[in-house]
Amino acid sequence: MWPPISIDKIGLLILQAELTMDYKALNLWNLIKVTPHKWREKSFGDESGGFWVVALFGNQIIYYNDIEEGFNISPFEIYGVIDQYNCNQSELTVPINYLVSQLSQIPDKII
Repeated sequence: MWPPISIDKIGLLILQAELTMDYKALNLWNLIKVTPHKWREKSFGDESGGFWVVALFGNQIIYYNDIEEGFNISPFEIYGVIDQYNCNQSELTVPINYLVSQLSQIPDKII
């Protein structure tokens, strides 16, 4: 088993990312971020007590996969359970910028 990342190290990764976010990313981040807390993930996460979830966006979460050492997006149906295991080795800014780009594709007016 790998050593799970500590809450202090998650906080440091978040702070480092916040310092590099542009205003759109930072605005979105401030709307969706949550106090990091562990969620279950049945494929690999149970070995370490789950993965740290850092943001909620509708039916999606951003979580830190400490096996691969990166942030990922996953859908969820049940609060507290990660539905989809992802193994990206991304900084936090990558999933945030992805969500910003998805939001920018929504038309201003829907008729």
